[in-house]
This record gives sequence, structure tokens and C-alpha cells, in this order.
Amino acid sequence: MQIPLQISFHDVDHSDAAEERIRERAVKLEQFNDSIISCRVVVEKPHHHHHQGQLYNVRIDTKVPGHEFVVKGDKGDHGHEDIYIAIRDAFDSMERQIRKFHERNNKGSGKRHKAAAVGE
Repeated sequence: MQIPLQISFHDVDHSDAAEERIRERAVKLEQFNDSIISCRVVVEKPHHHHHQGQLYNVRIDTKVPGHEFVVKGDKGDHGHEDIYIAIRDAFDSMERQIRKFHERNNKGSGKRHKAAAVGE
């Protein structure tokens, strides 16, 4: 990455373990596209009153030349009551986006077409 990874915790106590997990997953993103310019991750707890407990949102903004990917991890399921599951799901979604983009842009890069014959 050209710009160092940025990690923010909003309305969530900072966790060294969660930050380490985020760093590991961000490095893994570069396996799918080595031209990542930047990656910004925000972990937050929204101020909604849920009877089932606080849910974590993980937002990831990743930029490559000419494109930006965004994952808004604001799923309303109970699985995101665990910060590590929220991180996992957000990065899994980001990996899918980057992989699809990379495959679409490199599709046919190995193919060579014959030059059309010019009329004689």
C-alpha cells in the first residue's frame, strides 16, 4: 500500500487484538490486487437501542488506481455482536469485490488477437 493502513475505533474501546486482526486481513487484500493505494477501516458501535445487545459495524474504504471499493458492515444480524465476526464479514466482502474487479480487468490479458488483414 502506498498510504499506510488507517484504523479508527468510534464509540468502541480500542482493542490491540482487533487491530492486529484488521492488519492481518488488510495485508491479505494485497494478494488479490497488488496495486492498492490505501485502505481505511472504521470500527464503530452505532447508538441504536437494541434489545439483543450492541452490534458492531466495520466500514472499509479501499482505493486502487481509478477505483474505490466500499464495504459498509452494517448488517443488522446478531452475528455482529462479536467484533471479530464483524471484521471477518467486512473483509470477506472486500476480498470478493477486489477479486471480481481484478478478474474483470485482467480478463483476456493473455489473449492475443491476429491483426486484421488490410485490403490489398
